[in-house]
Amino acid sequence: MNVFDFDKTIYHGDSTCDFVIFCMKRHPKALLYIPYIGYASLRYYLFHIGTKTQFKEKMYRFLKVCDTQKDVGVFWSRKLSGIKTFYKSIRRDDDLIISASPEFLLKPLEELLHIRVIASRVSPVDGKTTGENCYHEEKVRRFRELYPDDRIEEFYSDSYSDEPLALLAEKAFIVDGETLIPWDYQHHKKNLRT
Repeated sequence: MNVFDFDKTIYHGDSTCDFVIFCMKRHPKALLYIPYIGYASLRYYLFHIGTKTQFKEKMYRFLKVCDTQKDVGVFWSRKLSGIKTFYKSIRRDDDLIISASPEFLLKPLEELLHIRVIASRVSPVDGKTTGENCYHEEKVRRFRELYPDDRIEEFYSDSYSDEPLALLAEKAFIVDGETLIPWDYQHHKKNLRT
């Protein structure tokens, strides 16, 4: 099987950010959460307080004022065109996405793109998480949980933070726009905050 990160890898941009903005425009009450999201961002990114999972759980609280299931359907009806051309040309039936984006946002892609999805378990109702943010080593754990004996033929990501998955693959590539670059194992990131 081939395994892909999603955001900035096979999708132009960050689907979570795009979805947050989409919901803010669609549900004016969600705008009331902007100061809260800003505060959570400062705590995590500037002052290094808490984990990425805790930050995201705070960020997703705006979902309380959304109709998430309906919003996700409308979102993908408008944003599916953001799938990159290179992916369309190499797509296979056994492809797998492993992403830190919320599962409720990416699960519709299983039907829309005929691809399997592993993502962060986030409640579409209140933004609460179950388990850890699907990032870095957690991606490997989640992969092995579902596919204990499977091998990854090719792995694609826009970020060297995905090196734990790249190490499982026979071949790995960094995706820069539509360009595929062989993975440089000397360029790994250390001390990643999860």
